[in-house]
Order: sequence, then C-alpha cells, then structure tokens
Amino acid sequence: MSSNLTSEDEKKLGELRRRLLEINDLDSAASLLGWDQMTHMPPGGAAARGRQMATLRQLSHEKFTDPAIGQTLEALRALEERMPYESDEAGLLRVTRRQYERATRIPAEFIARIQKHRSRSYAAWVKARPENDFEAVRPLLERTLEMSRQLADFFPGYEHIADPLIENFDYGLKASTVKEIFGELREQLLPIAGRITSQPPADDSCLHRHFPIEGQTAFFSEVIRDFGYDYERGQHDVTAHPFTTKFSLGDVRITVRYHDHELGQALFSAFHEAGHAIYEQGISPDHEGSPLARGSSSGVHESQSRLWENLVGRSRGFWTHYYPRLQAVFPQALDKVSLDTFYRAINKVERSLIRVEADEVTYNLHVMLRFDLEMALLEGKLT
Repeated sequence: MSSNLTSEDEKKLGELRRRLLEINDLDSAASLLGWDQMTHMPPGGAAARGRQMATLRQLSHEKFTDPAIGQTLEALRALEERMPYESDEAGLLRVTRRQYERATRIPAEFIARIQKHRSRSYAAWVKARPENDFEAVRPLLERTLEMSRQLADFFPGYEHIADPLIENFDYGLKASTVKEIFGELREQLLPIAGRITSQPPADDSCLHRHFPIEGQTAFFSEVIRDFGYDYERGQHDVTAHPFTTKFSLGDVRITVRYHDHELGQALFSAFHEAGHAIYEQGISPDHEGSPLARGSSSGVHESQSRLWENLVGRSRGFWTHYYPRLQAVFPQALDKVSLDTFYRAINKVERSLIRVEADEVTYNLHVMLRFDLEMALLEGKLT
C-alpha cells in the first residue's frame, strides 16, 4: 500500500477491500456451482442448481449495490484524484466505481432471473446439441433475446442497443467501433479465405485416426505446463463446451471436449483455454478478491488464448520440437506421418459450422457472422 495514504484513507480502503472480498467470495461460490454443472453434475440437478446460483448472484449484487459502498467510494474520491492514475489504489477505486455505477442500474431480482434462465438454457442446450434439436432451445433463445433487450434498457441513452451489453465485457467499446473493425478485417480476410479454399484441400486424414483420450490428456498436459500453466493452481476437466473459470488466483481451471478419433479438438482447445488461464494466473496476488483480479477485457483475454492456440500452437517451430513427442504417444497413428504432412493437416483451412473447431483463417469469420446475427436480433431485423 502506498506511503502517501493517511490513516483515514487506509481505514476506508480497508473497509472497501473487506466488502469487495466478501462479494467476490459469493461470486466465486456461484462460479464453482456453475463449473460443477458443466462438468460433473447429474442432469437431475439442473433446476435446483439454477436456483442456488441465482440466490448467490442476487446476494452478491445486493451487497455490491449497498449504498455504503457508494458512500465509501465518494469519501475516497479525493484520494483517487490525488494518486497517480496507474497506482493500485487509483485503479481499484476507478474500476470499482465504474462497476458500482453500472450495477446500481440493474435490479437484483433481474440478476436472479437471468441466472436461473442461463442455467436452464445450458441444461437444455447440452441435451439438444447432440440431437441437433433446435426447436428444444428456440423458446429459451427467444427468452434470452428478450432479457438482453431488458438489460440494455437499464442504460437509456445508448447509441446502439448492443452497447450496454458490450460494455459489460469490453469497457469503452461500442457496436459502431466493432462494425468498423470487422468491416476492415472482412474486406481483407474474405479474399484470403476464398483463395485458400479454392485450392485442393490439405489432407488431414492423419488427425482422424484412433487417439486414446488418456494419451491426448498426457500430451497436452505436458505442453500447457511448458507454456506456463501452473497445475498447482489449476486443473482440467471435461465438458460439452470448452471454457476457463477462476475461483481465486490459486484456482484457475480449464475444460476441454474430447473425441477419440479427432486429435485437434481437445488439443487446440486445451492450448486456447490454457492461454486464458495463464493470463489469470499471472495477476498479482496483491489484487486477490478485488475487481482488479481479472483480465482487463474479453478482447485482451482472447488475444492471449489465441496467441497460444495459433501463433504458437500451429507454428512450424513449435511442432518441430513437439512432434516427435506426439509420435511417441501415438505411434500407431502417427509413426508414418511426416512432420510436413502433420503441419499441413493442423493448418487446413475450410468452411465449417463450429467456431471453436475452426481454423486460424476462418475463425474470425465465425465471430463476424455471429456478431451480425446478434445485431440483427437485437435490432428486431431478424426473428
């Protein structure tokens, strides 16, 4: 803590940190229940789990929007203005005030309702996905859209209805800026994707042989440990859709989705999620339990995950080092497959339906299509 603080400043900051830590504990408990739902919970627990998470999220929201936090922030405003902008104290007060002002616009009851809906929607999606049953999730998706519009309307005066929703993940970013960035990227990326996919496709049959899951786990665990993922502060589990979650700076977990006849699915999702987790594990322990103990934005987070997944994980140099190890793990599948053949296979470019399994070239096009669809839905141009 800075020596420029008065005893009164330290007292007020200490009280603020105590309250924020309590709120963080509630959120972490809710996140742990969410992780369990997506990894180990039996399907019969979905209804109760939604209620349990909703209770914790509502309690957390009520504690965070307590006027006492607003009063403490106001009492510390002079300190925030006096401290250097990049100091921990000024950063904590600035970020907490920003989040507090946003949170006080949203009723706690709405937070509980949307959490219950998310839990119910996830349970329905897990069942509908392998059955390709869109009708099972259609009414839930319609409700999601309705609730998204309600959430945006808690922030009147927005330039675009998506702006308040984007703000929750990338502070200061607006739909107009995203459209501009995507417009420039699309203009350059589409011709590249078109030229590549007009050529004979790379042979990726070597990735569709039998790869026992135990071997996949052993290999990617070794690699992401080399990346810097600390298994003393993390673990990996199996889920229907890969994700990273954090309960504290000492407990940052990743999940993967396996297929024993598709090597790339778990491998590259593990690299991707490890990138997210390494970013979180790298946060200073001094920020534990505070709003500073998280990535700065979703955009920065994705830059870290895709750095390890693609710039490192699909590079020639990386596989020059690791491919002999992979061949040793799967000799029957890869002994007669050259490094060049394997390298081309993992970098095959093709149009596909699933973003998290997309190649490096077309991945961004998935994101752009999704953004366009979501904008049209929110604007009421698409049912």
